[in-house]
Amino acid sequence: MGKNNQTNEDEDIQVTLTLDDGREIDCEILCIYTVDEQDYIALLPPAGDDFEEGEALIYRFFEENEEPRIENIESEEEYEIAADAFEEWLDDAEYEEFYSDDEE
Repeated sequence: MGKNNQTNEDEDIQVTLTLDDGREIDCEILCIYTVDEQDYIALLPPAGDDFEEGEALIYRFFEENEEPRIENIESEEEYEIAADAFEEWLDDAEYEEFYSDDEE
């Protein structure tokens, strides 16, 4: 899977994923987080034929020669750990958003 970062002051950072069938899709980076010294990245693909609205994709994240890289998570056990940590991040983000809206 390939990865290209694109930044624009008016847009979120995006990653271009190459799917198994060779198609490329642009995904928004939701977060990068660490679990047991392993970094993971959660991506939001465009909703459509391949992905449901709000479906997140989770990959291992690392740097190689100062270039960001992602790779598939091979074991179901590791994926569950990474997915649970992402769910916790989502819960915290929703909590913070809810309470920051109340303070305005």
